[in-house]
Amino acid sequence: MTLECQQIDKEFINSLHFPNTEVLQEKEEVVQRKNDLERALALGNLEHLKMKIYFEDDTSLKMTETTIWGVTDNRIILKQGVVIPLNRIHKII
Repeated sequence: MTLECQQIDKEFINSLHFPNTEVLQEKEEVVQRKNDLERALALGNLEHLKMKIYFEDDTSLKMTETTIWGVTDNRIILKQGVVIPLNRIHKII
């Protein structure tokens, strides 16, 4: 999968603005994202592996590479309390 995006350090994510709308169109994509997040969470907590997270703020598609430390019903939690809303995540690799 090749996505045109801006790479961003996780330290700058808290300064971004995230709309409330869902970025994925198909229900199957939402289910796949949930499965990918569960896998990424396990790999982050057990192996401390960094994942590529493709997400969208109010201006463009972005990517950060970091460890996912937690997943709630509405967002993922990265180091230092940085969060990304689930409905703005396109893909986790």
